[in-house]
Amino acid sequence: MPPLSLWTWIALGSFLMGLLAGLLGYSNPYVLPWFMIAVAVVASAYGLPWGLLAAGLAALGLLLFPGFQLMAVGILLLSAFLAHRLGESLRQAHRRAKALARAQRLLAQALEVIPQEETPEALLKGLPDRLAALGEGGHVGVWVPEGKGLRLLASRPPLSVEVIPYGGVVGRAFREGRPVHGPDVRRDPDYIAPPDHKALAELALPLLERGEVVAVLNLERDRPFPEELREGLERFAQAVSLHLDRLADLRERRLQAELAERLQSAPTLAQAAEKALALLVEGLGLEAGAFWEVRGARMVSLAAYGVKEPFLLKVLEEGLPYGVGLAWQVYETLSPVFTARYAEEARVVPALKALGWRTFAALPVPTPGAPRARRVLVVGQRGEKLWRRSEVELLLLAARTLGLGLERLQETERHQGVNRLFLELLEKPLEELYQEVLEEAIRQVPGSEAGSLLVLEEGAYRYRAAVGYDLEGLRAISFTPEGMLLWYGRPEEGAKRGEPRLMSLAERPIAKISHETAPPEVIDRAGKAQEIQANLCLPVPYKGEVLAYLNLDNLHDPLAFGEDSLGVARFFAAPLATLLHESRTRKLLEEAALTDPLTGLPNRRAFDRFLLEELKRAERYGYPLALAVMDLRGFKQVNDRLGHAVGDLALTKVAEALEGQRRNGDRIFRWGGDEFAALFPHTGKEGALRAAFRYARAIEALCFNGLCLGVNIGLAAFPEDGRTPDELLSAADTRMYQAKAQGLSVLA
Repeated sequence: MPPLSLWTWIALGSFLMGLLAGLLGYSNPYVLPWFMIAVAVVASAYGLPWGLLAAGLAALGLLLFPGFQLMAVGILLLSAFLAHRLGESLRQAHRRAKALARAQRLLAQALEVIPQEETPEALLKGLPDRLAALGEGGHVGVWVPEGKGLRLLASRPPLSVEVIPYGGVVGRAFREGRPVHGPDVRRDPDYIAPPDHKALAELALPLLERGEVVAVLNLERDRPFPEELREGLERFAQAVSLHLDRLADLRERRLQAELAERLQSAPTLAQAAEKALALLVEGLGLEAGAFWEVRGARMVSLAAYGVKEPFLLKVLEEGLPYGVGLAWQVYETLSPVFTARYAEEARVVPALKALGWRTFAALPVPTPGAPRARRVLVVGQRGEKLWRRSEVELLLLAARTLGLGLERLQETERHQGVNRLFLELLEKPLEELYQEVLEEAIRQVPGSEAGSLLVLEEGAYRYRAAVGYDLEGLRAISFTPEGMLLWYGRPEEGAKRGEPRLMSLAERPIAKISHETAPPEVIDRAGKAQEIQANLCLPVPYKGEVLAYLNLDNLHDPLAFGEDSLGVARFFAAPLATLLHESRTRKLLEEAALTDPLTGLPNRRAFDRFLLEELKRAERYGYPLALAVMDLRGFKQVNDRLGHAVGDLALTKVAEALEGQRRNGDRIFRWGGDEFAALFPHTGKEGALRAAFRYARAIEALCFNGLCLGVNIGLAAFPEDGRTPDELLSAADTRMYQAKAQGLSVLA
């Protein structure tokens, strides 16, 4: 349509032409058409009131000329009315086009600004200001879901209402995920009227992120929304949704790249967990988080971020007992948990519930081949927060990335643990090494909670280390190779290859099988056979011989072990076999160095070592200790008269006689030459005296070609005769010489 000013000029020109015709002497029939055109143009362009005014002016103009007729006035009025009716639709179309052009201009300006926003929050908060002019007579607001209602994020002009229920036009748009238009809110029974203004029409547009409604753009105004404007606003909402998707993708890529970089730069598992946790908590705008790792019957904290409350710090320090908290639920099900109502969940941590914690997410960090979640990522905040789909997807992706990164670090730590054992092999006694080997295996193999190590010694397997069991009670039993194969439950070839095997209470009666290989009263009490839910048995072979069997147990979960556990056990088997072989070789060398080659008894060096160890135990636990030094009588005659071969035989027979009289727990030594010694742990002087007389009688019964042996024995006891090795030896040696001088066999 041409500009309105043109119609004004046409109307004015037509009116002047009519006046000119009258002035030139033409009659009314020639003047009237020009006036009719002027009236019609005015009525068509500006409406009936202006048309009637123009008709009145034209009638006055006709009075100026002769031949005026009243019919002419009627014609002018009819022209105004007809032109008004004809131009009304044109005027409406013009006004509508003008309004739509203005609205489209505003929408275009708003769309130009959208890509500049870098966060979803900034984008949503800025929408009311961008579209304020489209809410004339009403308002433009953005509502976001929160708990049981929708919260006002931003509004123009401001509203006094902050939260509304999920009903009404806004609620329907959120629930149904589609635009909802109320052309006349007075007829909508669900309409929620704001106290600040009155509106006629309402338009609610859902804003989506990854296909999920995350906000509702709501416009209310005192006039209807034209169809074209509604369509434009709907397209605008779609553009906002697309940008929300783009921002979500961008945030995900950035966080993923940063997470990978932090994992790559972390030297240890704990540091990697701490860096990842800080990134996720800050990136999602949450309050705190923790990274849990399952170790036996507890979850221990690898890292924590944002935790300040003493109650929660204590939980982190002590760990989560088996089954307490949603993290254990994730461990069992491998399914993530997202909740905004933590206190209402079935399995909660009491300290968290007491602090009013609401928003909570627990995710399994994948471990290949694991039937359970070995690690669990936990994040959350006190305030209630509905989890967006994009946030859920981001956390799930982060958990997968964490799983890959932590496996690399875990493998490094396994190698370091085994290397540490090899270094300690050179410095520690064998018994301590056995215990450390077992403890390292429990740390390394997923699902392990307790365990034992049985080592092959003199043709039988004996318990040499235990965690979670009574080792002293288990030492009372031993197993034949056939008995261990029965427990292993597979052919001997598998044991010689070092193949680990799993056994679960869900599939086999573990206690019943234990009773087939060991006395029930011992294995149930000392070995807790009735409590074992799952067992991993690892044979440790070396050059065709199974040196040991490593048993790793879980006392709570029949599905604690999986393919990942077997993989780590296989990794552990080869270095462990080498370690035990080297230990065994060292033990043989040590025994050779501490053993008298003629009699097979421990030598003077062994005596000094054991005396010091037993004395330390006696001091620590307050029990008695006695020792004896022995010097043979008549040995020189046997050696000189009958020769060195008979002398060596005599010494051998003395050693056999002493061993024959030795009580369980006593130790017999050959000092060298014709001197022997004995240690009596847990024995006072009176008990040692009785043992010494038995030794003396046994020796005095030995004769060689008519030459019989005797002995002089000196005794000393801790603490009455001394508190140091030198003091005790001096006392015993003095009494031995006194016994020789007095012709006594024993002197205490």
